[in-house]
Amino acid sequence: MSDIKIISLGGVRENAKNMYAVEVDDEIFILDCGLKYPENELLGIDFVIPDFSYLRENSRKIVGVFLTHGHADAIGALPYFVSEFDVPVFGSELTIELAKIACENEEDARKFDDFHVIDESTEIDFENATISFFQTTHSIPESLGVVIKTENGNVVYTGDFKFDQSAEKGYRTDYARLTEIGREGVLALLSESANAENPRETVNERAIYDFISENFEYRKGRIIVACVASNILRVQQIFNAAAANNRKVALTGHDVEKVVKTAMRLNKLVLPEEDLLIPIKKINDYNDDEIVILETGRSGEPLKSLQKMAMGRHRFVNLHEGDLVFITTTPSHAMETKVARTRDMIYRSGADVKAIFDELNSSGHASKNDLQLMMNLVKPRYVIPVQGEYRMLSAHAELARELGIPSENIFLLKKGDVLEYKKDEMTISSSVEVGNTMIDGTGVGDIGNIVLRDRKILSEDGIFIAVVTIDRKKRKIVDTPKITSRGFVYIKTSKDLMVESRDIVAKIVQRDLDNKEFDWSQLKQDIRENLNNFLYEQTKRHPVILPVIMEINQNNHFSKKKKKG
Repeated sequence: MSDIKIISLGGVRENAKNMYAVEVDDEIFILDCGLKYPENELLGIDFVIPDFSYLRENSRKIVGVFLTHGHADAIGALPYFVSEFDVPVFGSELTIELAKIACENEEDARKFDDFHVIDESTEIDFENATISFFQTTHSIPESLGVVIKTENGNVVYTGDFKFDQSAEKGYRTDYARLTEIGREGVLALLSESANAENPRETVNERAIYDFISENFEYRKGRIIVACVASNILRVQQIFNAAAANNRKVALTGHDVEKVVKTAMRLNKLVLPEEDLLIPIKKINDYNDDEIVILETGRSGEPLKSLQKMAMGRHRFVNLHEGDLVFITTTPSHAMETKVARTRDMIYRSGADVKAIFDELNSSGHASKNDLQLMMNLVKPRYVIPVQGEYRMLSAHAELARELGIPSENIFLLKKGDVLEYKKDEMTISSSVEVGNTMIDGTGVGDIGNIVLRDRKILSEDGIFIAVVTIDRKKRKIVDTPKITSRGFVYIKTSKDLMVESRDIVAKIVQRDLDNKEFDWSQLKQDIRENLNNFLYEQTKRHPVILPVIMEINQNNHFSKKKKKG
């Protein structure tokens, strides 16, 4: 009997950042390697990736990374992973091509070339397990679930999926294969939960296309479509609707052009007309009712670009009266405030806004019925809801209980939990330390809680700077302390506050200079503490206080000048 461990490195009690390690004896199989976009409190952070600490400690056991699809929540962290770990990466043809594009953007990942294209009929034999795959329906072609076949039964990971009876070729679920996997015996099912708490059934993609095409037909002005670059299905629907309504399509953004060209090269995306696409610089050569602008934004996130358009700061497109901004992506709950703010800015520019999710319950993720159907098809002994905040995981667990799966066989994991199967029983045996690795520009993991706390304070209460020049030999302040601030108070109307602050700094510095045991760090700390107390008393705010102490030696300075003269 094999010793099996399932470790959540991301993707539980949070949206996106999917990464799970399944350890069978002394082999580790990694399922997805995704990122998530930061929430508002992560100031300045570009995105967040999983913590690889456990994998570093067990790097010799890793036999491969198995990718379910080509969205950022599944492949976004791969460039950072392959920069450190030299292990093979497996995925469908399109998924691998999109993974290569992601790796091109990270210098250390460009040299990695151990990619392997697989499909739903592929089986890979390892020493302790056999890996196979099954087709699923998602908003990108060639999405696959992963099966890890062990002596104790199958461990199944669904990736992102939904069931859609009207799905077209390349997007269809293989129901027969799922039934076969169930017959073989499924020990554990890791199933996505992103849409588990939604009480409404999702509409099929044919209804979504009809809705898009109808809006294209009856709108007279320009249509700016906001979409995620890697949502190939939605991009195809936009192309088809534009062609059916005699409109040309212009792409904005480097990301979408790369993704579209790659998907077209692989015949996963088809142009209904050869001359459908036009350069973004040519949009003024056409009437407004002949144009569709496809906006995906940097890294596939279109909202910031829409805000720039609304404020007249976009490189190519500025909104005006008569424009329709058509949001065709369904944002997560964490993005609702940002979506509302963006809509307000668009209306102020004179344009109109419409979103698919206002009128249709559209989603690329499994509904309640879909989740229960998946469990009925594969008949797992244990259910592990993944991908979603706690309330989504909990809703998924309730769906499992409705099917008669005992509560003790359902596990709502925290990041780092180690689920272990031993002696015919699955239990949470221990945990490993798992945090978040934050990416800020070229920095990987160099931003911690202290830096984020300072950024938060700076954004809310500003900075207060005290500059003092001293002569330590003569134990005196050379010049009156200079006080300035940014984002804290308006200096011209707060002269008394600045004068009192200056006097406090001068008093503290002189007191420390008079002390026989002068200490630089203690002096700065004294300034921070005293100023902090005073400023809070006066303003009820806590700015970041930055003391700047400069030292000169006046005797040396004057003697050098005299000698020179």
